[in-house]
Amino acid sequence: MSSPPPRSPAPPLPRNIWIMTVASFLTDVSSDMINNLIPLFLANALGARTGTIGLVEGVAESTSSFIKLLSGWWSDRVISRKPPTVIGYAISAFSKPLLVLANSWLPVLGVRFADRLGKGVRTAPRDALLADSVPPERRGLAFGFHRAGDSLGAVVGLGVALLIVWLTQGNQLSLSRATFQRIALASALPGLLAVLVLALGLREVRRSAPAAGQPILGSFRAMPTAYRRFLVIFGLFTLGNSADAFIILRAQERGLSVAGVLAMLLAFNLVYTAVAGPAGALSDRVGRPRLILAGWAVYAAIYLGLAAAGAAWQVIALFIAYGLYHGLVESNARAYVADLAGAAGRGAAYGLYHAVVGLVTLPASLIAGVLWQGVGAWPGFGPSAPFLFGAGLAAVAAVLFLVWLAPNKV
Repeated sequence: MSSPPPRSPAPPLPRNIWIMTVASFLTDVSSDMINNLIPLFLANALGARTGTIGLVEGVAESTSSFIKLLSGWWSDRVISRKPPTVIGYAISAFSKPLLVLANSWLPVLGVRFADRLGKGVRTAPRDALLADSVPPERRGLAFGFHRAGDSLGAVVGLGVALLIVWLTQGNQLSLSRATFQRIALASALPGLLAVLVLALGLREVRRSAPAAGQPILGSFRAMPTAYRRFLVIFGLFTLGNSADAFIILRAQERGLSVAGVLAMLLAFNLVYTAVAGPAGALSDRVGRPRLILAGWAVYAAIYLGLAAAGAAWQVIALFIAYGLYHGLVESNARAYVADLAGAAGRGAAYGLYHAVVGLVTLPASLIAGVLWQGVGAWPGFGPSAPFLFGAGLAAVAAVLFLVWLAPNKV
């Protein structure tokens, strides 16, 4: 009997996937050096309350959401998606070092807004360009590879930040302003390198013609029903997914030092990096819905654990496991958007997706801050409350996904 012919190896990922992955790696080196320490800087150095921290995180994310909506919609109406991608990365790269001048929560809010504005300009056209650059049967792998590079950059950035913290203030519980300023300055170089990589290396995937002029809301109504349902369900899930700042504060509240927080974040991103690529490739074979639902189940279990955590080591273990949720869901949700929306309105689909997620982030973070500490005459329910709320909404979203969106596709 003759043996079957050997399978030919899969072709390498296209150049654009590598370029965007390298740029995301460098940008996350820059971002994760500084962004994860902002809640501690606000709380420790500036004396901000959790309600204010929730406001800063929520406004920074949500006010850029309209830009995400516009940039995605606009990128469908021009031939080139490269300019908004490069410009968005540049805005973020030049804004973050300005945190060295912040002496109250308002300048921090301004810098966070500028950073998220850059993310709003670049995210939808970048994701659409990434989807344009790879065939559908390898879309999950491409998005997973991109997210893995992104999270690997976070590992490196957190490692650099941890080194600076350790050399500057040792194992102190609170973050000093001088330490934060040094890290803010150090974050500038990798961000600028990311802009150069994109400007010199990224190639536009030319399309035959831009999409016809359709109003933004008209773009939403023209989307397939399955896409619109997924958007509603994902928005509901996000309402309980408050900023990770609250997990960081939970760890510090349980006695973890600044250096310990950074080490915890580094381990989390190692798990995220290890899971994202294989999970994306697996979704090409078994379907995105299965992995998204599995990720939501992991998320709900972790949030229940965070609500009950009584010691710092428990928060550390749960947050490291939290990387499994991100690896299962983040890249696959983005690939699923491309699956559901089709090619013609892909930029608008990503703009709507990121806009919904960003807009819901503001009430999500405000609700978490109020549930934790209260506001005015209304007392909060304590540090466990935001996590119980998030676990409950994840369960509701999973049920809706099964019943409403894909009962026969999971």
